[in-house]
Amino acid sequence: MKIVRIVAHRVELPLGEGSYRWSGGKAVSVFDSTLVGVETDTGLTGWGEVCPLGPFYLPAYAEGVRAGLRELAPHLIGLDPREPAVLNHRMDAALKGHPYVKSGVDIACWDLLGQWTGLPVCQLLGGRFGEAIRLYRAISQEAPEVMARKVAGYRAEGYTRFQLKVGGDPDTDIERIRAVRAMLRPADRLVADANTGWTQHEAVRVVRAVRDVDVYIEQPCLTYEECLAVRRRTDHPFILDENVDSLEMLLRARADLALDVVNLKISKLGGLTRTRQVRDLCVSMGIAMTLEDSWGGDVTTAAIAHLAHSTPEEFRFTSTDFNSYVTVSTAEGAPRRENGFLRAGDRPGLGITPRREVLGPRVVEVTG
Repeated sequence: MKIVRIVAHRVELPLGEGSYRWSGGKAVSVFDSTLVGVETDTGLTGWGEVCPLGPFYLPAYAEGVRAGLRELAPHLIGLDPREPAVLNHRMDAALKGHPYVKSGVDIACWDLLGQWTGLPVCQLLGGRFGEAIRLYRAISQEAPEVMARKVAGYRAEGYTRFQLKVGGDPDTDIERIRAVRAMLRPADRLVADANTGWTQHEAVRVVRAVRDVDVYIEQPCLTYEECLAVRRRTDHPFILDENVDSLEMLLRARADLALDVVNLKISKLGGLTRTRQVRDLCVSMGIAMTLEDSWGGDVTTAAIAHLAHSTPEEFRFTSTDFNSYVTVSTAEGAPRRENGFLRAGDRPGLGITPRREVLGPRVVEVTG
């Protein structure tokens, strides 16, 4: 099996709630997603998806995915997509850095490997652990009482994990944390995710003000050193996200006892191959994980589901179902939330079939 063509389609994914707001006044209402198709000489096509959370979140942006693919794809024509290590070695040699550009290609090749073997991707990534994956719901940054009402509504839909978007005014964030926690049951989990939005002194002030509240603190500050300083001033469970973008950073954070949970985003790490490496290291070190991506639709949700379902349950802190946030479905067969849980499909590969009428014209096409 050889790669003969790599294509990409741009798809707009409007948010069902109108807009998504987080730290620093950042907001998105329509997500710019790229669906990547890897075509082979056997007639099989694999699919991946990359959807950065705007150009102001991580070092990634939507048009950069397409530009990067035009640069990268010619180097991959003729390779066997069933060999992910070889493929990633070639991608790294052809394009230094830019892991998010490589992510869609890597996911598509895992989809192809699954189609060729007749196995779902989760089995190829290690096997299926448990019956379903517990999901979290992200709560966009609003007034404390509005966020509390939304949490109550989502809890009625079956969610028991909530990621509260904070990282704004510390006094308001303290109110947000207290108001939302008051709506939850003792067994529910609440994460206050600042997305790097607080300065160090603000973060220390917030964690001290909510020291009596059952809450996880996620990525309070921009730099690793600032986050570590806050970590050493609180006994709340601590999550790192934006700073952990490689095996090296994970090992550093582990050595410094800087985290209890780590957030692994597929495109941040460069695809399923790299994320599986980090995931397996976390399992060996006893670190729980949030397994997800920056954003996306049906294809991203399928990739998340297969990665999460192949992770031992005791290390799955939570995951998410991005296709339930948006109003456009890009693929048939994608997993759907049921009572706050998600399940990876049983069909070969990712188990999805893109909706051609939604994809529109190709914005990237590279052949041999």
